[in-house]
Amino acid sequence: MLRGFYTATAGMISQQRRMEMLSNNMANANTAGYKADQGSLRAFPEMLLQRMEQQNQTNQLHPLSPPNDPIRLSTGVYLQETQPSHTQGDLRPTGIDTDLAILNQNMPEGSSVYFTVEQQDGTPRYTRNGNFTLDQQGYLTTGNGHYVLDENNNRIQIASRSFEVQPDGTILEGNITTARLNIAFAENPNDLIREGNGLYRPADNAAALTPAAANPNISYRISQGHIERSNVDTAKTMSEMTSAFRAFEANQKIIQAYDTSMQKAANEIGRIN
Repeated sequence: MLRGFYTATAGMISQQRRMEMLSNNMANANTAGYKADQGSLRAFPEMLLQRMEQQNQTNQLHPLSPPNDPIRLSTGVYLQETQPSHTQGDLRPTGIDTDLAILNQNMPEGSSVYFTVEQQDGTPRYTRNGNFTLDQQGYLTTGNGHYVLDENNNRIQIASRSFEVQPDGTILEGNITTARLNIAFAENPNDLIREGNGLYRPADNAAALTPAAANPNISYRISQGHIERSNVDTAKTMSEMTSAFRAFEANQKIIQAYDTSMQKAANEIGRIN
């Protein structure tokens, strides 16, 4: 019976973590460039037990005569490590020149491209959130103050508030080319580590992402005056939250039933009348 307590508790913990993941997705449904987390429930490795029986009133135990009758016991479930889904989000027009969005076109399956920005410590980070702005010095920055980098990994400074961004990422002021956005290519985005605020970095000891412009098999389009919305499906997320809540309640009732049974076993079974 104690095994039932552990199994139901594991189910409750898994559903609680799933609910936290879904709630975070829902909270970021309107965050530009946000990629929804996804996870799956997996069972712990099964325990394979072999029933034994006693023969000829001896103390020697041996497997049952064929066919053997194995017993498989699962000790519960856990929420596997969550990973963001890097699928393309819808583009929303804003009419603001500093808002940029990447539209994936010809991409290897499962790959994606990102804007390259600079952390305060000078290290590069990657984002799909193109809700940029110009600071007082005219540098193109993110909402959190990270500098947007060009193809030479230099900060992009724009002298005029009136500029044009070409589909290939080239920035024009009048007819003069100011810079070209450093659009980085990730062959497997699941290898990137989410840092918050829409930023990603390569895994420890992994190389920086390569420029997408250097890869002839990749094509993308920069859309000025647009931002990429999150890829959160709110209707599906609400449905999954309801399912997680009901599964949590079901496991809770199982624990209550076990608790009642244990109480009767302790207080009633074996009572001397």
